[in-house]
Amino acid sequence: MIYVLEDDANIRKLVDYALTREGYSVEGFGTPAEFWAAVGRQIPQLVLLDIMLPQEDGLSVLRKLRSRSDTRRLPVIMLTARSSEFDKVTGLDSGADDYIAKPFGMMELISRIRAVLRRTGPETEEKSWRIGSLYVQPGRHIVQAGGVDVALTYKEYELLCALLEADGRVLTRDTLLSTIWGYDFDGDTRTVDVHIRRLRQKLGEAGSCIETVKGIGYKIGG
Repeated sequence: MIYVLEDDANIRKLVDYALTREGYSVEGFGTPAEFWAAVGRQIPQLVLLDIMLPQEDGLSVLRKLRSRSDTRRLPVIMLTARSSEFDKVTGLDSGADDYIAKPFGMMELISRIRAVLRRTGPETEEKSWRIGSLYVQPGRHIVQAGGVDVALTYKEYELLCALLEADGRVLTRDTLLSTIWGYDFDGDTRTVDVHIRRLRQKLGEAGSCIETVKGIGYKIGG
């Protein structure tokens, strides 16, 4: 189930139609009150969230989702008419997993949704990593820094695991964009830098294990 919180009825109908044709179940809401009532009944697989909303803005809704234990890892894609770099970075820093500015093409939106949802299935691998005070166990979706659980978004979590899987190899920003986002991001590698910065902040001292390789990308260990 995908929830669409968007006050423009025409956009909701268009997104509903496009996603339903692709086989997704969709439920749209014009106000945050309607959205929160639905979340109380069922947690969706993903949320498409507009920023400019009545009652409360989308960033406030996003922060509330990230503060709740049952929705803190819920994938969220921001849908907004705001296209400035400042608004984009603000959305990402607030915990959004992706960002798409209006007007957008339905195929692009569907591609981004697929890129998120294909990473939300159950993790079956039992291996784990321990580097200094950082401990990650993908099979149970556990990330700890200094023995304390760390809440990460899906993008942050997959970014961390990709670096760990590389086993000391340097991953370029373009490689990380392709691996984690799963689509052509118009060469905007700043997205990777923003997520790395946020990931380091959340990991605290343990975040120092993420090394910047100047002019190339990032690595852990090696």
